[in-house]
Amino acid sequence: METIAIPAINFAPIMPEVILSIFAMVLLLVNVFVPSEHKAYLGYLSLVGVIVAGFTLIGGWGVPLSAFNDSVVQDNFSIFFKGIFLLTVAMSILISDQYFKREECNLGELYPLLLFATVGMMLMASGTDLMTIFLGLEVLSVSLYILAGFNRANVKSNEAGLKYFLLGAFSTGFLLYGMALTYGATGTTRVVKIAEYVSQNGVVAQNPMFVIGMLLMAVGFSFKIAAAPFHMWTPDVYEGAPTPMTAFMSAGPKAAGFAAFMRVVIIAFPSLKADWSDLLWILAVLTMTIGNLIALNQDNIKRMLAYSSIAHAGYALVGFAAGNAEGTAGILFYMLSYAFMNIGAFAIIVLVGKKGEANNNVMDYAGFGTKHPVLALAMAVFLFSLAGIPPTAGFIGKFYLFSGAIKAGYVWLAIIGVLNSAASVYYYLRVMVYMYMKDPVEEFDWMKLTPAVAICIIIAVVGVLLPGVVPAFLLNLAQQAVLL
Repeated sequence: METIAIPAINFAPIMPEVILSIFAMVLLLVNVFVPSEHKAYLGYLSLVGVIVAGFTLIGGWGVPLSAFNDSVVQDNFSIFFKGIFLLTVAMSILISDQYFKREECNLGELYPLLLFATVGMMLMASGTDLMTIFLGLEVLSVSLYILAGFNRANVKSNEAGLKYFLLGAFSTGFLLYGMALTYGATGTTRVVKIAEYVSQNGVVAQNPMFVIGMLLMAVGFSFKIAAAPFHMWTPDVYEGAPTPMTAFMSAGPKAAGFAAFMRVVIIAFPSLKADWSDLLWILAVLTMTIGNLIALNQDNIKRMLAYSSIAHAGYALVGFAAGNAEGTAGILFYMLSYAFMNIGAFAIIVLVGKKGEANNNVMDYAGFGTKHPVLALAMAVFLFSLAGIPPTAGFIGKFYLFSGAIKAGYVWLAIIGVLNSAASVYYYLRVMVYMYMKDPVEEFDWMKLTPAVAICIIIAVVGVLLPGVVPAFLLNLAQQAVLL
């Protein structure tokens, strides 16, 4: 009788994903037995899962591993991005409880969804097969569709969830069709094998099926990172979604999109660098220019930060277009810095806001610096970092992104990036003008700073200022994590 050999499975490369999945499923079961007034404890339990998953990452640094027939990999690149994802979800959980209690929709399903979304992001970062990346993208997307419309009593939240679902499904079709055409042209979905096929069969670059497949994948990934002209969903979804979920979506999924996009392009198509660099050059200019120009006219602070998020995707694309080690390391550093400064800003927005997503206009911050000087100072730090003003992590990140572009010969791209960054100062300073130079209209007496939100703000301030003053440690990690 012939024996069937079961191959050994190495779970080490996906151990953080396994841990988060287990915690998410446990939370779903526990949620059934927890009274509604004690749902906050589920958030603390989910934080434990995030911390445990974080500890499993540390030992993997510098120890490359692959598993599942090389469809997932543990390398410094994936570990760095997984660290960003864990930080993003932890900070989002910290600011969630107070918001959802205020909105009276503190449902326990929130925390499992956040953990499952993080699992999807991690699979996107560590996937070395187009199907693995797509699987991670779908796990992330389905969770985000629900999170965007999580506040079922709010019409704008319902609208945000529906819009994100329809447009997200449409963009996913582009991405999957592009993957299918690439597979048809090369005979493989493994990114390393695609690179080998392209290098050995240079004529494939003239194959219409292959070219269209590349372009369709670029469209799909551009939607996920909110790059122009595929950014139209961003302002409506960011405005309508619950504020903590907007914070989460603006940092984590954007970083996951860049992680997957970079792995596919840099590893699978290195011989076509001249072609995709030109495409990314155009995307970068369009994205940061459109994002900044429209942000100038926004009165709603969530919409302003939504268009700001589009512009920041454009800055990251500058480093991507450079296609060198400096630009790639700059993207990694910038994605981490952006998580700190953007989620920190949204933490303040959660505090200032009222039930029903009221009090979200820039004018509503009039006199905030007088009534709450410490919180206003923290908001100013986040806005300065978003504008790229020293000594903040935002300045260091932009400096390395633009330096990578100059080193690659894209001087005009760097100049356009600097001009866009200068233009963005206007709408960030506008918020500070209202905080410090306008008379208070309200007393802000409804604000309640809980320990969880305070911890989030402290982490964000340290994460913005420390790398801005002493960037060497994080930059060194980013340089060790580049794919080139």
